Amino acid sequence: MTLTSHGIPAGRSTAAEPTLRATGLVKTYGRVVGLDGVDLELFPGEVLAVIGDNGAGKSTLIKCITGAEVPDEGHLNLQGNDVQFKRPQDAKLAGIETVYQSLAVSPALDIASNLYLGRELRKAGILGSLFRMMDTKLMRANSKSELDRLGISTLQDVTVPVENLSGGQRQAVAVARAAAFGSKVVVLDEPTAALGVRESNQVLDLIKRLREEGIPVILVSHNMPQVFDVADRIHIQRLGKRAAVITPQSHSMTDAVAIMTGAATS
Repeated sequence: MTLTSHGIPAGRSTAAEPTLRATGLVKTYGRVVGLDGVDLELFPGEVLAVIGDNGAGKSTLIKCITGAEVPDEGHLNLQGNDVQFKRPQDAKLAGIETVYQSLAVSPALDIASNLYLGRELRKAGILGSLFRMMDTKLMRANSKSELDRLGISTLQDVTVPVENLSGGQRQAVAVARAAAFGSKVVVLDEPTAALGVRESNQVLDLIKRLREEGIPVILVSHNMPQVFDVADRIHIQRLGKRAAVITPQSHSMTDAVAIMTGAATS
């Protein structure tokens, strides 16, 4: 496979414009440099993995893309339009949904309520406008349809409280919520870090289904076998910079680790 300098298969860059492009992102914390002129491209319907050692700038990069941090320099472009996110809500409104490692689910609420958390639907007419009553029936029906669309068979009853679910099922709820409302980009930060092998495989299958749906995914992970299983391209961070962009076809896991640690260059 012939690759461009950004790890993009030759010819692809002209066939499709990136859904999300970050250019020259810089973020400093006093004398500590979090990002030092980082570029990133995410194309439609692809899984882009972001890997790197601790302190490489992975989290800072994701935070700048999703509005949790404001870069000191650089630009973000979403579907051909320049954007600037000053808070996570700005990114959500633009169509970028993030699932963090800690998860943002409410254990006491059921699955449907978690999918619509912060976006609750109200009943039509005076019941919704004046009395602000939520349309629980509609939210549950929509939630069931969304889970079926994504092929999540482990969550059959959307009325079950999240506190009764396993770790993998909770992660599936968070990813399903991101897929339902992240119309342009879904960002997953270490989605399998605290899961067992079976639950991790379920999440990886879900990531593949997001790709099949045409939703581009940014996957931040330390798990190299999982990265090489699902990623189309791999963005490698080192010391606040983008060290390389590779593919599972062009490089091995050993190559990726060598670039990540500085033992080799792309």
